[in-house]
Amino acid sequence: MTSRRKLSKSTAHGENLLEESPKMKKSRISGKKKTDPQDGIVESNNVFGQLLKAAGITLKAGEKQNEIATDGAVFQKKLHQALRKHPSCPQIVEELVSGLESHIENRDQFRNCLLPCVPAQSQEMSNAVHSYCESLIKLLLGIEILQPAVIRLLFEKLPEFFHESVGSDGLNLPRLIINQLKWLDRIVDSKDLVLTVMQIICVSPLSIQHDIITSLPEILEDSQHSEVARELSSLLKEKTELTVPILDALSSLNLDLELLSEVRQSVMVTVAAVRMEDLPVIVKFILRSIKSTDAVEVISDLRKKLDLDSCVSLPWIQASQSKLKSQPQGSLSANQVNISQDCVKLLFDVIKSAVKFQKIILEAWVKAIENVASASDHKVLDLIVLLIICATNAKNKKQIERVLRNKIRSGSIRQQLLQNAFRHHSQVMRDLFPAILSLAEIFLHALDPCIVSFGSSMYKQAYAAFDTYCQQEIVGALVTHACGGNDVEVDVSLDVLIDLVSVHTSSVVPYAVFLKSILDYMDNLSLQQIRKLFHILCMLAFCQERRGSHIQDDMHMVIRKQLSSTIAKYKRIGIIGAVTIVSNMAAKRSKENGHLLERAPLSKEQCRQITSLLDLVSSCCKEFPQALALYYDELASLIQKGNLDLQILDWIENSVVKDFEADYVTEFPPSRDSVSLLPVKALYSLEDEESEGMIVINLLPLLSQSYLSMDETSAVSKEKRLVSPVCLPPFFRLLRLCVSEMNNGNLEEIDALLGCPLYLTDFPEERKLSSLSNQERGLLCSLLFHTLNWFREVVNAFCQQEDPEMKGRVLARLQNITELQCLIEKYLAACPGYVPPPANFDSETLEGVPDISTVGPTKKTNKGKKRKKSDSSKNSSTNNSQQDENTEDNQPETETSQPEKDSKESELGGPLVQLQNYSAYFRELDFEVFTILHNGLLTKSVLDTEMHTKTREVVQIGPAELLFLLEDLCHKLERILIPTSAKRAPFLKGKGSRNVGFSHLCQRSSQEVIECAVQLLKPLCNHMENMHNFFQALLAENHGVVDAPGVNIQEHQLMSSCYQRLLQVFHLIFAWSGFSQHENHSLLKTGLQVLVHRLKPGEEELPLEELLRQSFQYLQNFQHSIPNIYCALSLTQLLLVIAEKSMMNLKNDKIASITKQFLCQSWIEPSGARQKGRQFNDALHTLFCIYLEHTDNILKVIEDISSIGIPELIRSSKDGYSSTYPTLTRQTFPVFFRVMMAQLEGSVRSIPAGRLSESSEVHLEKLLHWNMAVRDFHILVNLVKVFDSRPVLNVCLKYGRMFMETFLKLGMPLLDCSFKKHREDVQSLLKTLQLSTRQLHHICGHSKIHQDTGLTSHVPLLKKSLEQFVYRVKAMLALNHCQEAFWVGILKNRDLQGEEILSQTSQESKEEEEVSMFPRDDPTEEEGEEEDSESESKTDTRDSDEDSSD
Repeated sequence: MTSRRKLSKSTAHGENLLEESPKMKKSRISGKKKTDPQDGIVESNNVFGQLLKAAGITLKAGEKQNEIATDGAVFQKKLHQALRKHPSCPQIVEELVSGLESHIENRDQFRNCLLPCVPAQSQEMSNAVHSYCESLIKLLLGIEILQPAVIRLLFEKLPEFFHESVGSDGLNLPRLIINQLKWLDRIVDSKDLVLTVMQIICVSPLSIQHDIITSLPEILEDSQHSEVARELSSLLKEKTELTVPILDALSSLNLDLELLSEVRQSVMVTVAAVRMEDLPVIVKFILRSIKSTDAVEVISDLRKKLDLDSCVSLPWIQASQSKLKSQPQGSLSANQVNISQDCVKLLFDVIKSAVKFQKIILEAWVKAIENVASASDHKVLDLIVLLIICATNAKNKKQIERVLRNKIRSGSIRQQLLQNAFRHHSQVMRDLFPAILSLAEIFLHALDPCIVSFGSSMYKQAYAAFDTYCQQEIVGALVTHACGGNDVEVDVSLDVLIDLVSVHTSSVVPYAVFLKSILDYMDNLSLQQIRKLFHILCMLAFCQERRGSHIQDDMHMVIRKQLSSTIAKYKRIGIIGAVTIVSNMAAKRSKENGHLLERAPLSKEQCRQITSLLDLVSSCCKEFPQALALYYDELASLIQKGNLDLQILDWIENSVVKDFEADYVTEFPPSRDSVSLLPVKALYSLEDEESEGMIVINLLPLLSQSYLSMDETSAVSKEKRLVSPVCLPPFFRLLRLCVSEMNNGNLEEIDALLGCPLYLTDFPEERKLSSLSNQERGLLCSLLFHTLNWFREVVNAFCQQEDPEMKGRVLARLQNITELQCLIEKYLAACPGYVPPPANFDSETLEGVPDISTVGPTKKTNKGKKRKKSDSSKNSSTNNSQQDENTEDNQPETETSQPEKDSKESELGGPLVQLQNYSAYFRELDFEVFTILHNGLLTKSVLDTEMHTKTREVVQIGPAELLFLLEDLCHKLERILIPTSAKRAPFLKGKGSRNVGFSHLCQRSSQEVIECAVQLLKPLCNHMENMHNFFQALLAENHGVVDAPGVNIQEHQLMSSCYQRLLQVFHLIFAWSGFSQHENHSLLKTGLQVLVHRLKPGEEELPLEELLRQSFQYLQNFQHSIPNIYCALSLTQLLLVIAEKSMMNLKNDKIASITKQFLCQSWIEPSGARQKGRQFNDALHTLFCIYLEHTDNILKVIEDISSIGIPELIRSSKDGYSSTYPTLTRQTFPVFFRVMMAQLEGSVRSIPAGRLSESSEVHLEKLLHWNMAVRDFHILVNLVKVFDSRPVLNVCLKYGRMFMETFLKLGMPLLDCSFKKHREDVQSLLKTLQLSTRQLHHICGHSKIHQDTGLTSHVPLLKKSLEQFVYRVKAMLALNHCQEAFWVGILKNRDLQGEEILSQTSQESKEEEEVSMFPRDDPTEEEGEEEDSESESKTDTRDSDEDSSD
């Protein structure tokens, strides 16, 4: 036995242990034991038994555990002393171990030695023993002289149980053996222990390896951790099946940073290849091993290697393949899918725990996600981690919202990523439901439509993926949005509900009671929103599962109640609800549970119910013309959808439409019985001759009857049904849609209405209007509005007809519209307070006088006080010049038509109204009308009486008609493509005011509109190239002179307006935020290809970047034909939109070059006057801002303008301008000054603060930057001596304070660091800044003397900054040991020109401290330069003069 122990002590490898094990086992089994059969006590007369018995342990056999009669520590002490004092001391240890080896040959006795001892049962010893005692082996291991031998003995016994580790008693003996080595107070030979353990690990079975490795942290001493960690790391590379126990052990070992990084790198390599079951443990180890220095790098590497898509998709692929083979294997693979999902859930639990309790990991993970630039590099993991952080860390919720907003806005995180998260990781997402619901609610409040769309998608995906509880919460949240949100929020929530009801009809039905509650909040909804609400309820009420349900009864009751109301608002709600019910009951196809279902033809009973409901609506509206008009419009929209049952369509044609001819159409000549307040005459006929029997629209007689009926009694009015001209356009719309639907788009049955005349009257000239009565003037205005709306509806009807003659007539009607608009403007100016007849009937803001802010009175008021209030007008212009981007886009639009209005006004000698304020009183043009833009030259055949062509007349779209169409297109694109919250909200407007005139447009999605708009790009390019050629030819004819004598001013103005509108349309199309979404990239490429093909016809399909580059080049070519600054601004903004879509930001120099060209151009009107005014200043402000933002060196540009352009302006005459920058005049100087001050302050804010750790070269570079900025600041501030208007002073005070605050925050730390090494540069900087701050003091004194509250409001904050500057400079000098360089002087108060202020009392004047900075070690230099280096004074002290320091 001794020889075997010596062999095991040698450096023999683990293989030797296995070779010995059979011999050892054989010899031990042959040993003899003597036991007491009564109580199981092992009688042992050898040294081992005697020593244990003397120390207090009784050995037991069988199932009984060894007994201990004393405390464990006492036992160890007694045994240790007995061994040391024994005469044969070293040999006695070997004898005891030999006796132990003989004793544990029996498995039961070995087990008893491994199990805890039990206290002896004797009465006297019961109090001396603890209730829990260690095992015999553990006690022996605690005795140092026995420990090495016992450890060797244990490892010799361990191989015996490799293949029978669990006995009949259910105990795992290898695990018990390993447990004996845990938590020992001291290890005598730790190196030998480590070596033996690693040998055992190499030869052990997998289960035992697992137990040993996981127990290593409890076995080893701290000094051995590094050695074992290296061994385990190498073992990890060899045996991936041991990944979990090895990492579990490593995470508990105390490792140095270098080794930890080494181990982590080796583990990181395996992340992409390990089993899914091991991934949570690996990630847990990596996250636990992260330090702050490399956290972002490690997390970035980890997120790249974690591929959850493959983890989820691979089991599904295996499952689908196995299902094809056999069902049992399929179920097995399905289990694999479940296991995989469980492992993914465990993985995210690990991440959740890490980000919740380790701030370093949280911040690193957010930073790693922020650093991902490409959308293709983002993973589902990123989105889920952000949601986890939002759910577990309330303090970081705002930060996560910001990150998600930026990522969604930039298109990096797309809705496809969200769909994959819900589809593949629904269990994980379910746990994050509160965070998802919260974020969705927040996103629905957002300004950006991309974010709103993402929020609505979160609702939809969560509803589809989660259980009924979550679905109920989602429906409740959407109902809350619909009942109490803003307009956009209500619209989006109702749209989401429509989608949910369409796709998940069956599951939404139980929540119908929630949706019905929105009916109680209809007063807060617009009619468009009420239409959506009724559509939702009708889909639930008339779905196949719920026919005849209580929802139908409730809706019928609500609608009958609303229809019977005498209040117009509620009657409109009833009409919309009734028609919505009809649309669902009489639909040919319906969408339920995501499937489009064909419905069976209507039964007689169903037809009877529908027609009776329509009869009810008609009877309730017949005495209310506006309600009847809305009924016609709603029916027309219902027919336009093309989903109405033919039986109901036929009923509408026979019962409703048949009255149109009898009510509104008559024959020529007029009958003598007709009543008319004015002489009747047939006008606007497109026929060659007025023949008897020709049809005429009976407009003036009907209008006269409606005027007369207001004075008659109710009894008389009831005798005959009153036909109102208000219903003419909607009734005709219903008629033509019926005919079109019944005849597959052919309108030959009613084509006579396109060219037929109207019964009107001769409209008197404007100067004769004053001689007419108010009623007559009102009648003429109403007649004009009705005529104009008739023509607009006629154009809607026939715009898509292919017959060339009908196309020519449509263009003729467009000409009629533009002529009538000019006439209406003149008539409205002569009829103040006139309210036109309504033309759009689904709005709540029909009543009341429109906003008729005329141009004329404003100009007259300003003319009389122009000189007197020049300063205030400048201030107003300057203060309001910084508007948001959309406002800047809109303001020049009004200015475009300003010259034209001014010319007309001068001809008439009176004011003109702005017709755009009356847009709610015009019929809406359908989007199909813009197909007219496709038309080029058209031929109109003029037919003789024998139907032979007599002449051929060429008809072309004129500038006025083109401008009319482009203005309407602009308004439509603004309304549907620009988010609501991005526009300025109207003041005190009703809920429906924004949708007035856009009813049909609002029924389309922005996606549908942008697709139609992209189809218009080709004709729009044609028209814009025509504009370019026109102005190029005009300049060539006049040799570059804009105001040449032969220029047609009106034509020039019209073409300029068309040019600007075209540029704005292009800008609106390409600026649509939806293009940032991946699914719309193909549409964007389609639009860009149109532009590229204009430049290079036949070009093959190009990548997006190349398309953007060539499109930019195409649009850039238009810069040479720009007629005014408003077109210049529109072109610049269009180029910016194209440039921003490119990932390669290489367009800055081109944008700067183009804008500089516009700034250096003289903008002359055709009349010869220079362009000016508030809108001109606003456009100039925006252009100048764009130039400075995209130039390479802002400070150099500001210095050039200040030192070249402004001196040229000063030397010029009163009405002169700078020759280098012709846009720089005395009127526009406040604009230039404000932009330069603001950009200067913004540029210095981008200079990082100085740090001591930075090199001297970095400090010098920052100092040079600050020196140039301070020099520019000094030049600008001193310009107030020449330009001392109030706006300039206001800007100087405001941005002067901001510049000083930025200098204190970022500049002074740089001076602290660089004063010693760059003393002269610092001194020069402070001297220059001191001169500027003195001038700021003078401006403060000037504002106090003049008691200008607008200026004095800036003084306290500026004074505070100057005082802080004084103390900060003093602190800087003290820091650099130059305290004596701080010099104080008394300065005098002076005005802007430097003259002393003598009117102030001595009590008011307070002393100011001045400081001087000089080297401490050269007092001579300090005295010599004292004068020039004065600095600033305290906030509450008086201004002072530099002369007083002499």
